[in-house]
Amino acid sequence: MGWFVGGFVFGMMLIPLILGVARFFGLYVCVGECKSHVFTLFGKVIGTIDEPGLHIPVLRFGGRAMLVPFFGKSYVVDTSLRQHYLRSQMVNSEEGTPMGVGIWYEMRVTEPVSYLFTNANPDGSLQANVTSSTISTLSNLEMEKMLEDRHSLSRTVRETVSPLSEKWGYTLGSVYIRKVAFTDRLMVDNITEKVVKRLVQVTSAMKQDGENRVGLIKSETAFKVSQKMAEASASRPKIVGKALNEIAAVDKEILDTVLSVMEVDALIASNASVDLLPESSNLLLQVGSDKQSGVRRRAGNDA
Repeated sequence: MGWFVGGFVFGMMLIPLILGVARFFGLYVCVGECKSHVFTLFGKVIGTIDEPGLHIPVLRFGGRAMLVPFFGKSYVVDTSLRQHYLRSQMVNSEEGTPMGVGIWYEMRVTEPVSYLFTNANPDGSLQANVTSSTISTLSNLEMEKMLEDRHSLSRTVRETVSPLSEKWGYTLGSVYIRKVAFTDRLMVDNITEKVVKRLVQVTSAMKQDGENRVGLIKSETAFKVSQKMAEASASRPKIVGKALNEIAAVDKEILDTVLSVMEVDALIASNASVDLLPESSNLLLQVGSDKQSGVRRRAGNDA
């Protein structure tokens, strides 16, 4: 029993050693996710494995795979998506204003062999290519276009960079000009001051325009009201006359009463003094104030 347990433990310890030796001699290879293995022999590429999982190179490349550990090399290339952001790339606008530009782009390796052997520094070359393409695309553009048309300018940069990046084994994804900013602090302060002044002017103009509109509405409303009041005043005698004619057609006594009431109302409205005499009185009453009486007496004497 003891020999069995000892043999089992020794076998379990021997398995990693055997797997390591088999891996060293290239009998198998484990390819990870977003990884690509490139096999070379005597300075030449014999094949590439980019499918994740366990693979046996001998079955793919024949007996040459057994010589790779001694006369060749196996390269592991990362093919996952990579993102880069290049900050403060200097360009000049058409107006001569220095501007700082930020460029974001993403790429992935789709041709591992070209990535390994076409360019000694593909990452640095790609960044330099993106930078130079951005500067050549944005330089001497109008500042307004540079600030507003970044989407179309980003597509232009991508179309310019893509052919050369594909030769280096890259596939360029999205490219976007994320930031366009002024680099001169004094210029920023001047522009800010101009914007503030312009906002004040626009605010004052809007306020004055609103007040003018309110005044115009008020005057138009007052004119329409006065016009309607004049029309009503002009039509009042006609309406009153028509009503009196209708009353007279029904009963003349009612018309006389209405006229009397209207006459009394007119006298009351004029603040004139009114003396009422009983109809059956035989006495002669002096009517009016003393002043009026004096006037009447002088009138009698003059007569």
